Amino acid sequence: MSGSSGVVAPPQPGPTPAQRVPSPYSLPLHTLRLAGKCALPLVLWFSAGEAARWALLYIATEISHGDFRQARLVATITLMTIIVMLAMTVITGMMLSLRAAMWESAARRADGAEDESFWSSLNRIAPAFAVIYLAWELYKPDAAAFLAMDSLHNLDDNFYNIILGNIANGTEEEVTFRGGLVGLDWRVSLAAMAVALGLRMLFERRVERGGGKLAGVATAFAEFAFMFCGLNAVFTFGALRADWAEHRVVVSEAGDIVAQAKESVPGLEAFWGWLGETWPFIVDALVMPLTWLAVAVLVFGGTVDDTRRAVRGTRLAGGVDRLEGSHEVTQRSVNRMVGGFQERWVPVVNAFRVTVKGGATLFGLMCVLFVGIRVGADYLDRAVSTFIGSPTPYMWLWVSWPVDFVKNLLVTVLTYCLLAATFDIAATRARARGEDITA
Repeated sequence: MSGSSGVVAPPQPGPTPAQRVPSPYSLPLHTLRLAGKCALPLVLWFSAGEAARWALLYIATEISHGDFRQARLVATITLMTIIVMLAMTVITGMMLSLRAAMWESAARRADGAEDESFWSSLNRIAPAFAVIYLAWELYKPDAAAFLAMDSLHNLDDNFYNIILGNIANGTEEEVTFRGGLVGLDWRVSLAAMAVALGLRMLFERRVERGGGKLAGVATAFAEFAFMFCGLNAVFTFGALRADWAEHRVVVSEAGDIVAQAKESVPGLEAFWGWLGETWPFIVDALVMPLTWLAVAVLVFGGTVDDTRRAVRGTRLAGGVDRLEGSHEVTQRSVNRMVGGFQERWVPVVNAFRVTVKGGATLFGLMCVLFVGIRVGADYLDRAVSTFIGSPTPYMWLWVSWPVDFVKNLLVTVLTYCLLAATFDIAATRARARGEDITA
């Protein structure tokens, strides 16, 4: 009798995608996979966000002109703060939509972990998101959009009736053209800053105690309001401080020393000139991808504002330990000195540490694709504009809106899918080694 019983054993199931170790070179395909699976919710989130953003910008440019100017400007800045909060909400919604199709999410659910709800995620990430958003000035596109809409929306009233009227009649009527964000009186600005600071401190304490369902969102709102309300006072006192400083002897001598160093040290002036020309490209190609990856890591459950985690495994870790064990006055002094640097670079370093867990190739490929999406979109935009063309004057004032909408939709969706795919591959490769990428 044969040793075989004749019964064929059922085939063993293969490893699930989350159990496989994906190659870093699969990043483009994984990006497209996420975009295809989550296309509908991504488009809906983006479209709803753009519609709400346009409506808020329109209202802000409408109310920023007229009587009771200072009260109107406070309302305008409040709306601008809501616009930035809307951006945070849309970003969170789009990335959480991608979470459902990610391998790491499937692995977490298999381990018994439940997906975090939208409002819980938004409340958790809001304080750190505000710090990253302000540190890298990611609000600039919103401010530029406000100025652009203000220029077109109120062009007749402010330019022809006021500016040209002042020239013709010799009057001194106040010009409010494009001044909705910087026209606030510095005294009102300081008062608004004080209120926003008080609210931020109040909600920060509630976040630290774990109380309040939306304490984190309220903290972020107060943080954004504090920044926007303080712009006018900062500009006023910054100009006065610069004027005062440039007449001080120490400042003048320091400027002379730098000028002499550039003349005496061979190649120093050429180096600084090269660095000044190259640095913006370094930021766009390397730093900005990591900054947005830090936002993605934050949404997907990681920590990006932990200084100890950023310096783990380096000689700086001992310095952080000694600082945390030092006197409270010393800690506050150090925080004042390095606070801005820390808020800007610690999330970037943590995002880099997450990325390199998937290999140096993953980091390089992510940066190349991040830049490539924008460059490709610019060339596509130029091609579409050339194809449409028109001899009709001012036609592009209304044609440009749908063209820009489609371009921004493609760039935003593909970028968020790229960030999610990068995190997913890095997390899956780390999980295969028994590591937790979010720890």
